[in-house]
Amino acid sequence: MDLHWLKPLLGRTSPFTTVFLDATRAESAGESEAADRWRAARRTLERDGAPARVLDEIADLVTVPTGVRGPHGRVVIADADGVVVDRVVAEPPAQTVATHGPVPDLVAAVRAADQAVDLLVVAVDRTGADLTWKSAGGARAASAPADDIVRESVEGGHDDVHKTREGGLSRRSQTRAEDSWERNAEAVAAFLDKRVAERCPELIVLTGDVRAVALVCENVGRQVRELVVEVPGGARGEGAKPEAFATRVRAEVDACRERRRQRVLDRFGQALGRGAGAVTSLDDVVEVLRRGQVAELVLADDALTTLQEREVLVGLQPLELATSHADLETLGVSEARRFPAVVALARAALGQDAGVTFTAEATPELVDGVGALLRWSDDSTPSEQLLTQSADAKRVRTIV
Repeated sequence: MDLHWLKPLLGRTSPFTTVFLDATRAESAGESEAADRWRAARRTLERDGAPARVLDEIADLVTVPTGVRGPHGRVVIADADGVVVDRVVAEPPAQTVATHGPVPDLVAAVRAADQAVDLLVVAVDRTGADLTWKSAGGARAASAPADDIVRESVEGGHDDVHKTREGGLSRRSQTRAEDSWERNAEAVAAFLDKRVAERCPELIVLTGDVRAVALVCENVGRQVRELVVEVPGGARGEGAKPEAFATRVRAEVDACRERRRQRVLDRFGQALGRGAGAVTSLDDVVEVLRRGQVAELVLADDALTTLQEREVLVGLQPLELATSHADLETLGVSEARRFPAVVALARAALGQDAGVTFTAEATPELVDGVGALLRWSDDSTPSEQLLTQSADAKRVRTIV
């Protein structure tokens, strides 16, 4: 998960104004529908004390069309001096988020980042391939081009790709054509192996001529092979039914996103089962975040309201957090602030370049609806052992 675009928020001066709204332009409503959503959000922010200067700056941004077709959202976060983050995200929120207070609504922004999948679409024919690199879902700078993608092509170099059925030399011509297909596919596969090793996409969609697709698949290396899904309907240039192909690609992106989430949850469950490499409960997660041990923060959707209501003590730096004044004082923090727990957790995860994974619901092993996969452990790292035979899933806390 790419959260680097949220890092400018660290160390900024409060208060913060956060807006996450549906930026979709309905054809029938023109610009009025999006403008109405902003006006409603602005009234809420004015009531909560957001300064008019900041609201005017946000209005100048969100009332300008993004240039994106189809459903999408927009996340804008401002501090006391003005707008710091302005991103377009693939999925609009179910409800508009409009908050003004001492901390930004990081959860809305992090959830937007959780949507992103780094995608490569490869359309092949018997002469070469077109590669299209893009981030499917997720967040991009609102100032970036709406078509924020990279395209490149590779040609095999062997031009004798057409079979002939006439004349005494037809068999020889067919053999030459098939040989050209294979050599072109080898060239495409070699180029693909090289570029994938350099850019490391999460998903590769391979489409185009059926025979060429099969030949490329036979020749790519293991890294590419493990990422490839074959999706019919695409072609070099414009496919016959681009809308149908785009729908199939979106389905594969959704499946990739779910696989990514499930891999994290599987690793989390296995680490808990071993009693090493993962922790759960608010107290233990705060402790490992404070120590910079977290690779991935796990949050249950149905616990977010509770985590918003619970508070964690924080200092000026992201990793200065604790559930007690005594723990915070050991870090040399004399003046503590109180943040909603979910904001403090997301802030600390951002401060140590950890990822964040959301799961639909809290499971018995996810105590307090929060857990963490660890980068490293030592003798003082808390470890969890679950009483899986107990209906109330009580936890024994040990030190390993």
